[in-house]
Amino acid sequence: MKVIIFLILFTGYIAYSIVVYTRGTDSTIIYENKEKEQINKGKLLFQQYNCTSCHQLYGLGGYLGPELTTAISDVQRGELYVRAFLKNGGNRMPNFHFTNEEVDALVSFLKSVDTTAITYKRH
Repeated sequence: MKVIIFLILFTGYIAYSIVVYTRGTDSTIIYENKEKEQINKGKLLFQQYNCTSCHQLYGLGGYLGPELTTAISDVQRGELYVRAFLKNGGNRMPNFHFTNEEVDALVSFLKSVDTTAITYKRH
């Protein structure tokens, strides 16, 4: 019985992951090359610093830090809040001593994530 439950849950997780990482993040927004470069730099920084060990995107990742999928458009957080944490750290978030350019790149990446998060946004 435990094996059957495990297989059902594991299959569901795989299906969910496939949807999220393929069709679930499709965007009709067209970025200019400079914007794409900035977003890609931010994505690489997000991966390099293993941000998903503490934060979630699209419901996947760690639970220590807040969900970041809609952090930019969140009325309680927003871009300035995100920039402050990236620049200075916080109680549970270490200060990574990001440069202004790195902060800009990470914010660009999070903005691009936010634009694809239609189902996460509250109406």
